[in-house]
Amino acid sequence: MRAVALGGGHGLQASLAALRRLTDDVTAVVTVADDGGSSGRLRRELGLLPPGDLRKALAALSDSDSDSRLWTTVFEHRFGGSGALAGHAVGNLLMAGLLEVLGDPVEVLDHTCRLLGVRGRVLPMSTMPLDMAADVVGLDSDPDAVRTIRGQVAIASTPGRVKQVRLHANGHEQPAACEQAVKAVADADLVLLGPGSWFTSVLPHLLVPELHEALVATSAQRFVVLNLIPQPGETAGFSPEQHLDVLSQHAPRLRVDAVLADADSVPTPDRLRSAAAGMGARTQLDTIAAPGVDGRHDPQALAASLQAALERRD
Repeated sequence: MRAVALGGGHGLQASLAALRRLTDDVTAVVTVADDGGSSGRLRRELGLLPPGDLRKALAALSDSDSDSRLWTTVFEHRFGGSGALAGHAVGNLLMAGLLEVLGDPVEVLDHTCRLLGVRGRVLPMSTMPLDMAADVVGLDSDPDAVRTIRGQVAIASTPGRVKQVRLHANGHEQPAACEQAVKAVADADLVLLGPGSWFTSVLPHLLVPELHEALVATSAQRFVVLNLIPQPGETAGFSPEQHLDVLSQHAPRLRVDAVLADADSVPTPDRLRSAAAGMGARTQLDTIAAPGVDGRHDPQALAASLQAALERRD
C-alpha cells in the first residue's frame, strides 16, 4: 500500500508512526511555512526552507536498528546554553548545510533519508519557504471586525478566532507545489490529512493549487484524522465537526472517504457523522488517544483504526 500523510509537527509524527506499522511505502508531505524557533532563525538568516517539521518527519520514519537510532538521536539533539547555537537542533543545522551545498531540497531530503535509514520518503509541500496570513476576528471591541495576522507562529498563538488562512511565496506569489509531492498524492492508495494544528499544519496543503488539485483528483482513499482536543489559539472552542466545516470551506470540492476520531473526544457523535457525510465520508470512532498523555494519539491504536477503516467499505 502506497500511503501519503500530509501535515507538520507532532500531528504528522503521529500519522507516520501509525502508517509505518501498516506499510513501508510511506511518503510524508510537510508544511514549509514555519517562522519560529530554530527553523525561523535559519530561515531568516540564510533564506532557506525551514527544516524543523521536515526533521520531525524524518525522525518518525527512521529505522530502528542501532546505527539509525544513534543518528536519529543526534539528529533530534538540541543544543543548550546561551550562545549562537542555543536552541538549534543538530538535524536543522545539518539540513541547512546540505541545502546550501546541494541547493535542491528534495535531493537533500533523499540523502538524509539514507543517513537515517528512513523507510519511505519525506517531501516538502513546496520547494520554497512559504508565508502564511490569516483573517482573525475577536481581537477588537467589535467582535466581527476582521484583522490580518501574518506568520505561522502568530496565527497559531492568536487569542482571536481564525476564520481563513492564505499562503504566498516571496511576499505575493502564488505558492508552487513540490512536483514529487503532487505525484505521490496522485499515485497513492491512501492519503491522510491530520491530525495536527488545523490552520497552520493541515489546511496549508489545500492552499497550494497543484497539491489541492491532486488531493481532489486522486483515486486514493482519503482519510481525515481529527485532533483529540482543541488547540489553544487556533481552534479554541472548536467542536470536532467544526474542524470538518473549516476543511470544507477551504476545499469545497474535496471528498473524503473516512473521518477517524477518538470516541471519548466526540461529545455529539451524530453531529460529527452528519458533517462527515456532507463530505461523502463515513465516521470511525475508536479509542486512539495515548493513555496518560494529553492530546497525543497512540500510534498502535491509530494504526488499528486506520486498518479497520481501510477494510470497511459500507
